[in-house]
Amino acid sequence: MDHYLDIRLRPDPDFPEAMLMGALYSKLHRALYDLDANDIGISLPDHKNGVRARTPGNRLRLHSGKERLEQLMAVPWLTGMRDHVQLEVVQSVPEKVSYRVVRRKQFNTGSPSRAKRYAKRHDIGIDEAQRLMEKPAERQIALPFVQVSSRSSGQRFALFIEHGKAQPQPSSGRFNHYGLSTEATVPWF
Repeated sequence: MDHYLDIRLRPDPDFPEAMLMGALYSKLHRALYDLDANDIGISLPDHKNGVRARTPGNRLRLHSGKERLEQLMAVPWLTGMRDHVQLEVVQSVPEKVSYRVVRRKQFNTGSPSRAKRYAKRHDIGIDEAQRLMEKPAERQIALPFVQVSSRSSGQRFALFIEHGKAQPQPSSGRFNHYGLSTEATVPWF
């Protein structure tokens, strides 16, 4: 994790920023899946938390070694997005940084399919499962998210992204095909 690459969204009058970030992130996910990459992490340096302000921002930062980032960028995964993004060059991480775990956070949204699965797992009726799930589903979510499509299942979903607390030392580990991890940190600056 000694290098990084920033990809910024260009303003577009026809497409909202959140829609473009979802498209960019979906393309990145497909590339990480196809490369079977577990050594590339992401962060959203300009993200905002808050029920009314949550946004991933307009910059996606990729973290890894220089050669690995160059290998990723040699794959034509940005096809169709080049007019919407500004690529910066691969750069060394500054010396004085903190580190954060950037992970997926899942929430009970009370969807019918979730209630159906809950009812089946607990051998109860769907109506009872929906009633039990109402309270947690009322909670308002303050984390930024992107709409993505899973490469393995084809399902479209909201991927909520949590940037953990700043840490003075890095932690090693593996990243999933969304560039997220429950234990590995990325440099934060």
